[in-house]
Order: sequence, then C-alpha cells, then structure tokens
Amino acid sequence: MSGFPDRKEAEVRQALEAPYPVIPAGLAAGAAARGARIMRRRRALRRLGWALLLAAATAFTVWASLTRPWSVPPSGISPPLEGW
Repeated sequence: MSGFPDRKEAEVRQALEAPYPVIPAGLAAGAAARGARIMRRRRALRRLGWALLLAAATAFTVWASLTRPWSVPPSGISPPLEGW
C-alpha cells in the first residue's frame, strides 16, 4: 500500500497542478453591484435606526416636559388649619 498514493492525495495533487479555472466575464461586475446594494441597504437601515432613535428621544423629551414626572404630585388632602 505504501507504493500507491491514496485517492485523496491524487485529487489534491491534480487540483494543485491544474491551471486556474476560467472565471465568468461578468463575475467582478456582478459582485461589485451586489456589494453596492448591500452597502446601500445597510446605510439606509442605519439612517432609519438613527431617525427612530432621534424620534424616540424627542417624544420622551416632550412627554417629560409636559408631565414633569420628577415633581411631587399634589396631595389630595390639605393640611389641617392651625392658629385660627
């Protein structure tokens, strides 16, 4: 068995010794177009995310300025009158 190379080794040798495969003519242009589409989509999603974050921050600011959640709510019971 040592005199005969195994099948996998023969396939690897054949692949390494073979000339480079023929690349289709429009492969680079297609890859560039696909990459450009992906980048446009990512940029649009990023802008949408920032716009939603800005809208949420604005809505929170308006809500907080109108309701003033940090102030103590007025008590429903008045203090007793003293000194009369």
